[in-house]
Formats: sequence, C-alpha cells, structure tokens
Amino acid sequence: MDLPVMPPVQPMLAKAVKGVPREEGFSFEPKWDGFRCLVFRDGDEVELASRNTKPLTRYFPEVVAAVREQLPERCVLDGELFVASSGDGGARLEFEVLQERIHPAESRIDKLSRETPAGFVAFDLLALGDTAYVDRPFADRRAALEKALAHLADTEGPCHLTRTTTDPDEAQTWFERFEGAGLDGVMAKPLAAPYAQNGRTMLKIKHERTADVVLAGLREHKTSTPERPLLGSMLLGLYDAGGDLQHIGVSASFTASRRAELWDELQELVCPIEEHPWGRWQEFLVANPGRVPGTQSRWSQGKDLSFVPLRPERVLEVKYDHMEGRRFRHTAHFKRWRDDRDPESCGYGQLEEPAGYDLAKILTGGA
Repeated sequence: MDLPVMPPVQPMLAKAVKGVPREEGFSFEPKWDGFRCLVFRDGDEVELASRNTKPLTRYFPEVVAAVREQLPERCVLDGELFVASSGDGGARLEFEVLQERIHPAESRIDKLSRETPAGFVAFDLLALGDTAYVDRPFADRRAALEKALAHLADTEGPCHLTRTTTDPDEAQTWFERFEGAGLDGVMAKPLAAPYAQNGRTMLKIKHERTADVVLAGLREHKTSTPERPLLGSMLLGLYDAGGDLQHIGVSASFTASRRAELWDELQELVCPIEEHPWGRWQEFLVANPGRVPGTQSRWSQGKDLSFVPLRPERVLEVKYDHMEGRRFRHTAHFKRWRDDRDPESCGYGQLEEPAGYDLAKILTGGA
C-alpha cells in the first residue's frame, strides 16, 4: 500500500456543546452511532482502522468487498461502520448488534457478515489518488468527496455518503427527527478547518435527558486499597412492568474525594447477594442477553466485574443521552439523590421514547 496519507491515522475528534450553533461557517451532518472507521484503499489492498488505530479489517469482510466495488481506486476516507435492522417502522441503527461483529472466530465472522452485514457511511476525505487533502479546509474536502462518491446516490449501499447542510434550522430538525432511527445527534464542522488528527475541532450536539433510577450495587475503583477503599461505579436499576428490578447501566464520574465519601456512605446498604433482587443471576457464568451484572463477555474478559450488592432503597437522578434497547447506551452522570422518591416508583415508563424514523430515508436523502 502506497498512499499520500498512510496508516496509522488518529481521526479528528469533537467536543460537546449545548445546542446547534447558529453562527455562520459550519457544515452540519447527522451523528452516526457505530464504529468510527478510517478506510485506506490502494487498488485491491484495503485496510479498515478504528478510532484508536486498531485494525478492523478481518471483522468486516463484506465491507472490504464493498470498498473494492464502490469506492475510488486509491483513497483514504473517514467515516462510520454501522449495522441496521429492519422493522415495522423502517430501518434503524443497532449498536449492540454491531458489537457482536468483533469476534475471534473466523467462522463466526463469516456467519455474521451474512446475517447482520455492516455498512459504511463516509463523511470526510483525507486522500484521493495521489493527492492528500488533510491540509485543505473542510469545504474543499467535502466538495471533492461529493464528486468522488457521486455514483453512490444511485446505489443502495453498503457504502454511503452522509448528507450535510449549512442551515442550522435544518440541522435542528435532523437532531429532533433522526434519533428515531438510532442516530446520536448532530455534528458541526468548521468549513474553514483542515483535518486535525486527534484535534477536537468539530462540535457534537447530543441528546440529554434525566431519569430517576434505583441504586442497586457498586464496584470498587481500580485504585482502591484496603486502607482507602474507593467507589468506582454505581450499578443502576429500573423496575419493569412485572415488578422485577432490571440492570439499566452505571454511573461512574466522581472525584477521588467523592469516591471515598460515597464508599463510606453506602456501606450501610450492603447486603448478601442471596437477599438481593439480582441474586437469582448467580447461576450465569457467561454473558447473556440481559447483560447481567458480574458476568463476562468478549468485551470484558479478564476484567473483574464482581459487584457489591446494595439493598435497593436509594434513588438518584442521572443524566443520560439515549437508550440502547432497555439500557443506557453510555455511562450515566450522577446529578443528585432523590430521597423524596420510593424505589418501586422508578420504572421504564418515565423514559422518553423518540418517534420512530426510517434510517433508509437518511441514507438516501429522503425527507
């Protein structure tokens, strides 16, 4: 492989802001919820690289084949790998299904590449032919990318070109509407900025919500010692319609001093696992569909996932961006204790459900 921009490349990053910027000078695009992926193609040679520069090529043979068929002969593109599922309301992104594609067994990879094929959506151009574009402003990179991938408008994928707009009102509409297809928000890119590796020159506008959840357990911090135990994360739960406490996610962002305070404060709630609502899950020794706390998966092998069970008597308010199935997609942020709420009143009904939207309309430029 001999390209004007060669791996490893650290992708350009973004910083979070509140609200779609209204000033001029930005290009807006949907924020995809998948695996960040840089594509390097030199003829038949294709490499897929992750955000942290690790190889993804072997896990997505169907994407490699699509790159050879649909993308320019020699190019370096920045984009996102995704998996979509179809339903009554149309297609939507499925991040958990995408995660399953990272598997050590080649036979499993081949099987999943047929059953849950991934797609690639391009949103930036680093090189084309013998020309590097990293030092050029985004406006020029985008124009060249649109020209190079114009033929994708007449195809159904699996390679796509993301849509863009310079109209903040349209970007706000995308922000509100596209979440129903599993998208994560909206990106804002300075039209005059070059491609800055590992630089947070882009802006990301993500959904932000709150929920009252039950504290069900805790894990020790990795720096915890017998002399100074520290809380690492809180395990959170919500009651389902049947009255069972389900694991919904974790909250983990605390200062060192607060970790020590919380550890001491919560010791009075510690209980034997046999008396805990999750005690029935002790039988599980491997990962399972409900993501039972304390069990292993291919993502966590070797990590200590044991937890300290707590009597589910305390309620806290957390901030989260969106759901993935019946769990928080990312780590939730602690806001405050809610001593005025009964744990049994904390159920799934309080969570906002975005209106469904068909991913196919986003990929094809539909309304």
